[in-house]
Amino acid sequence: MKVSRFEELIAWQKAKVLCVQVYRVTNTGPFARDFGLRDQIRRAAVSVLSNIAEGFDRNSRPEFARFLTFARGSAGEVRSQLYLAAELGYVHAEEAATLIEACNEVTRILVALRKSLDRSY
Repeated sequence: MKVSRFEELIAWQKAKVLCVQVYRVTNTGPFARDFGLRDQIRRAAVSVLSNIAEGFDRNSRPEFARFLTFARGSAGEVRSQLYLAAELGYVHAEEAATLIEACNEVTRILVALRKSLDRSY
């Protein structure tokens, strides 16, 4: 099946869910008042799905692969910031673990998608 829009990509769909979850968790309590970390983790989460979309819409396999790498880096940034947020008590350990697993899932999908692009050359 050929994907014609980035919205059809599982990677983008999962990244969007992750982004919404990040916004929700950073919208309350002490996390909402730590403007630096809050804004940074939000930007990183938005960057994951934005890079997937931008790379796809560049309509070039090498460009798409490049932007998937950027998205993967941003997912790692979100994961790192979630560890910090948990350590600071901004999110409960269980909630952080759930979000970190969501980051890991997005990363696994991005890696597989990137490999499929390399194989299809």
